[in-house]
Amino acid sequence: MSSIIIEIRAGAGGEEAALFAQDLFKMYSKYAETQDWQTRVLDSNQSEIGGIKQITFEIKGNNAFSKMKYEGGVHRVQRIPKTEKADRIHTSTVSVAVLEKPETTAIKINQSDLKMDFFKSSGPGGQNVNKRQTAIRLTHKPSGIVVTSQTTRNLEENKKAAMEILKARLFERERKEIENKISGERREQIGNADRSEKIRTYNFPQDRITDHRINKKFHNIEKIMSGNLKPIIKALTSN
Repeated sequence: MSSIIIEIRAGAGGEEAALFAQDLFKMYSKYAETQDWQTRVLDSNQSEIGGIKQITFEIKGNNAFSKMKYEGGVHRVQRIPKTEKADRIHTSTVSVAVLEKPETTAIKINQSDLKMDFFKSSGPGGQNVNKRQTAIRLTHKPSGIVVTSQTTRNLEENKKAAMEILKARLFERERKEIENKISGERREQIGNADRSEKIRTYNFPQDRITDHRINKKFHNIEKIMSGNLKPIIKALTSN
């Protein structure tokens, strides 16, 4: 049984990007249910109208990484936002990173390399929703990686979640360094999941999803957004 950590971040498009980030999180959560996988939110930051500016969550289950690794990259959406009054189609982007969660002994972190900051959890719009400082920000000084967790009102649970995110990011960084040494340059292939690459477009008016890596189109977008990712993942893994 493998575990992965997925990070979804709203990109260009403001509130509409945050709403689509929420839609992607729901899509992955529902797909996880069809695979009998477990999902656990590690950190999240909501927008004022119910979208997600950023969310980090863990998926645990058989073959989770082998099936979900192709989701890493920039997802572009074209649709009429709920906030649009003139029925104009907007284009927004959301970035997704899929990190393989390392074994407990795979990544060692010295406490002296960590800077810990504690703060009050915030809700939509940035207002404080907790009177106590239970949220945590970890800075890994050697790498400069910064992670946060404010999902629960328990400081120790948030600290544990932040450490899991940090280890996954360090593991991914180490994996890429090794890969680059072997190849001499970043591999140009499906599954490398560079976050700067546009991998997929969701065109709602035309009821079409296009995966640009394999140049293949999929229809019935509402069904796919409801968790029916199987046709896309099958096409990617068999390509």
